[in-house]
Amino acid sequence: MASEQQIDLFGAVASETGTPAFDPELIPTSAAIPILPGTYTSMEQIKVHCNTCQRCPLAAGRTNAVIGRGSTSAPIMLVGEGPGQYEDESGQPFVGKSGQLLDKILESVRLTSDEVFICNVVKCRPPGNRTPTTQEAEACSGYLQEQIRMVNPQIILLTGATALKGLLGIKEGITKVRGKWIEKDGRFYMPIFHPAYLLRNPSREQGSPKWLMWQDVQAVRTKLDELQQV
Repeated sequence: MASEQQIDLFGAVASETGTPAFDPELIPTSAAIPILPGTYTSMEQIKVHCNTCQRCPLAAGRTNAVIGRGSTSAPIMLVGEGPGQYEDESGQPFVGKSGQLLDKILESVRLTSDEVFICNVVKCRPPGNRTPTTQEAEACSGYLQEQIRMVNPQIILLTGATALKGLLGIKEGITKVRGKWIEKDGRFYMPIFHPAYLLRNPSREQGSPKWLMWQDVQAVRTKLDELQQV
């Protein structure tokens, strides 16, 4: 074999320094293939890979991979856990009842589709809409990291324990940390209730999940205004 380029068992190309330079086209074939920063230049490229992806068992039940919706230059990114039935069928995140409520919540504080990019930790629907496993989340994490890099949001909203653990390493439940700003790598993160949780808890009394959500989204609006004035 030539010393400059050696092909290993995984199809990766080894550079002169010994650092593996994996063929990006192998990314969908195995979770062992890393998704390095700068791998993708567009959401469409991620979509193509995710729709053929076999990095975790969720691929077996996929109708459509769900990549994201909203502006790819939005100052806010909202990260959910995983697609549900309607999302799997349409290929768009948060389009069922939860998504309709989410849109109303964002509109209530004048946040438009140009200001929010919406996506999920995993891009394929977990069976029965269950919570993604750690293995599934880790297999998909590179796609999400590339989305964050490309959108480059100032604020990231986390709905669900999977997003909270995956991006911040926090294992506490949303109810304990929701509404709190967490600064990391120059971005502001806030855990918020999932819209599905609000649908199950419709009360609007002071202290209820809906009431708390209203406080949180107002804080997000205020923070965005502050950041845009800098």
